[in-house]
Amino acid sequence: MSQHEKINYIELPANNLATVKTFYATAFGWSFVDYGPDYASITDAGLDGGFFKSEKASTTQMGSALVILYSNDLEATQQKVSEAGGEINQAIFSFPGGRRFHFKDPNGNELAVWSDQGLD
Repeated sequence: MSQHEKINYIELPANNLATVKTFYATAFGWSFVDYGPDYASITDAGLDGGFFKSEKASTTQMGSALVILYSNDLEATQQKVSEAGGEINQAIFSFPGGRRFHFKDPNGNELAVWSDQGLD
């Protein structure tokens, strides 16, 4: 499949790159490559991306796009997010075709995790 005109990369703000990298490495097993003190690219996340130094946060309340991850075990992933220091701002709920939860990372960026596993 051609990558022409397909989503290829996503960037999120982070006021503390070290804290954000630790959170995502612990919660999801992501790795990072640093490009100076103000940027870290994401590897092992399914889609390439990075975190840039900023005091801002990406949230749906502010009109930002929502990055949604997939999980084979939604409850276990929610627990890992909490234990790694994420804030669950919308607990697991059902929607047509699946279930998901929303969380904020230590920087305040809002992401979601969804699954089609465990449906009744």
